[in-house]
Amino acid sequence: MIAIGSDHGGFELKEVVTAHLQEKGIAYKDFGCYGKDSCDYPIFGRAVAEAVAAGEYEKGIVICTTGIGISITANKIKGVRCALCSDTLTAQMTRLHNDANVLAMGGGIVGPNLGVSIVDAFLQTEFSEEEKHVRRISLIEQQ
Repeated sequence: MIAIGSDHGGFELKEVVTAHLQEKGIAYKDFGCYGKDSCDYPIFGRAVAEAVAAGEYEKGIVICTTGIGISITANKIKGVRCALCSDTLTAQMTRLHNDANVLAMGGGIVGPNLGVSIVDAFLQTEFSEEEKHVRRISLIEQQ
């Protein structure tokens, strides 16, 4: 199951992504926001990240206007490895090499077609399990 959240700047892309997840039969929970009224991205980024870190959701998706602020927020939660992706290759590589468990995108940066392609690449790519990547993740988690 996927946890997803956005602020007002990511709301439209979040709506596209949730429709895409529904169409593909992928279960998700929307942690908000629920409209275009100005709101604070840390509230929604933290809610998604805490749910993923607690093991309640396999992965998370967070979206704000640029993806920067909400990714910083998500990465403050221990156990979360959130990657800001603006293309499918970085989405794939962050899963393969970093075992990222939260994807961040910028609703003002990424359009709807690219956004769903990034989500698909992130969700469909498994962690490589290569020893060097396991070691590096362990080093990250020690900090």
